[in-house]
Amino acid sequence: MAGTPSAVAGDASAAAAPGQDAAQTRWVRPLRLHLSIVIILLLIGISVPLMWLTYAQGRRMALATAEEQMSQLSQRTIDRYRSIFGDGYSTVTVASVLQPLLSPPSDDLKAKTDFLVKTLEGSPYTDGFYVGYPDGGFLHAVAVERNPGWAKALDAPVGTVFAVRTIDRPPSGPLQTWRFLDRGGAVIGERQTDKVSYDPRRRPWYRAASRAGAPVSVGPYVTATTGSLALTLAAPMAENRQVVAGVDLLLETISRLLARAAVSEHARGYVFDYEKKLIVHSDEAMMQQILDSYLPTPKDGGRSPVADPALEPIREQLRVISENPDRTARFEVDGEPYIARISSVGFSDLLRGNTIVIAAPLSDFTAPSQRLLTKNLAITGIVLLAGIMAALLVARLISRALLGLSEDARHIGNLDFEAPPAKRSWIAEINTLARALASAREAIRTFALYVPRELVRNIVASGQASAGKAVRQEVSVLFTDIRDFTTISEQHSPEEVVGMLSTYFDLMNPIVERHNGVIVQYLGDSIYAMWNAPVADPTHVDDACRCALELKAAIDAFNAANRQAGRPELVTRFGVHTGEAVVGSVGAQARRQYTGMGDTVNVASRLEGMNKEYGTTILVSGTVRERCTAPFAFRGLGVAKAKGRSEGIEIFELEGVAP
Repeated sequence: MAGTPSAVAGDASAAAAPGQDAAQTRWVRPLRLHLSIVIILLLIGISVPLMWLTYAQGRRMALATAEEQMSQLSQRTIDRYRSIFGDGYSTVTVASVLQPLLSPPSDDLKAKTDFLVKTLEGSPYTDGFYVGYPDGGFLHAVAVERNPGWAKALDAPVGTVFAVRTIDRPPSGPLQTWRFLDRGGAVIGERQTDKVSYDPRRRPWYRAASRAGAPVSVGPYVTATTGSLALTLAAPMAENRQVVAGVDLLLETISRLLARAAVSEHARGYVFDYEKKLIVHSDEAMMQQILDSYLPTPKDGGRSPVADPALEPIREQLRVISENPDRTARFEVDGEPYIARISSVGFSDLLRGNTIVIAAPLSDFTAPSQRLLTKNLAITGIVLLAGIMAALLVARLISRALLGLSEDARHIGNLDFEAPPAKRSWIAEINTLARALASAREAIRTFALYVPRELVRNIVASGQASAGKAVRQEVSVLFTDIRDFTTISEQHSPEEVVGMLSTYFDLMNPIVERHNGVIVQYLGDSIYAMWNAPVADPTHVDDACRCALELKAAIDAFNAANRQAGRPELVTRFGVHTGEAVVGSVGAQARRQYTGMGDTVNVASRLEGMNKEYGTTILVSGTVRERCTAPFAFRGLGVAKAKGRSEGIEIFELEGVAP
């Protein structure tokens, strides 16, 4: 028979009640927790926006300061750059109208020498000043003191500051003369030869200037005598275009200028030509690479290349077409923000299209502001923490009386009437509740006189957290063992053996840790070490090999000291293998151990034992040799059969690091 509407409603209410109780139970927490959360949320709601505004404003100011500093540095560098080339340009343009320079090189040589030397003295960035003639004659002055390459190439006498070369081509044959001058211009040496290979008429600077009939720039190129990377400014004489004056400007000088003008520790300077090819770098090693790129055969073919990770991102910025060629750019280099000032530079139609770039990590500029911001954030955090502590204190003061009543009620529920009742509170409502609870205590105490307490107590059951599971992963494993340790143990007391092993393990443990490994277990006199677990190590195979080599070296030194002291030598053998193993916590529920298990571990142990058969110290598997990325020296020993294993193992002796 169908129930009445009231009965159906009652059933629905009864069914809904458990769900409602469960939902309400999830939010039941101590009063002090609710009070603390409310106060803390208020503090955070006020503090976090203020902290963020302070941080954002400080960062904007730091970035603006960085851009301003970079812009000022770039302008100073451009001014110096233009000054260097401006001096050279002024030199050749002035020389192009001097009548004495039209005469053959040796005519009125004293006056010409004085002019060339004074010109070099007044142009500190000029490497050489010269004049080429249509008959192949040549007049050349160089600042030997500025460029050590000249002193080496000319074998100049001690005290040489300037050197002047003349090449004359009389009918009797060419004659080259080098005159070496001291700081006062006095000749301190002279050298002549009729073996003349240099002809200015075949040089690019002579051809370009005589053909253009106007000042030109040539280069970069490698100079014939000193092998330096230079750029030439040349101009034909006004009255005879076949007589050409020129100056050499060393790009190494520009490199040193960029290095000295660095705005920060990690700042770098670059100069690109009109084809966006790098011609100057503030780093000396990079400049050597640039010079090598202009040589048919580099000076040092075995030199390791030097990488500048910012170079390619800068080239990408140069490819960006912009209405304003002088701009500030931001980009990332390996995830680190960089800032760069890009500026075009040129003068008098020379060097047009050259670009100077000053780049530096943004952190070089923002680090001081970042430290200040961090300090301010720390202060704000301390204030916030103090507010949180105050909130917790207020909540505790309010809830302490309630917790006392709760504890009193728990004792009553356990039929424990020996505990003292809760203290009085400064809150009237809580005192009212305490009096009611005291009445209940007396009532239950009286009732407990008639009912056994054991029948009304509840039993609380405790749970146990489940342990984590072991997983399969790739590891590198190393086993060690001391040769003839049983004999050593027989010949010494247990206390001496323990002391020796303690010293031995103290030596080995930091070496394993230094190479990112972990000692899983000490097995008597042996060590079982593992890499790539529990902490991931992408170079775990290389690290295991390096560790084995360093352990051997350390133990050899240890044994040498033992020999001198009359103590036994602990000659150690090693086995290394890599592969998959099951790694994690294994054992009973009551006690577990972190370890690795599987064929990989067994093979490493077997490799260590094979050292005795092959008379070796460090044996590794073929898998280790294949997986190594660092240069190690291995000696192949063929395929061996390990005890208890059906498949053969290709084994190698690890001899050291390859040269």
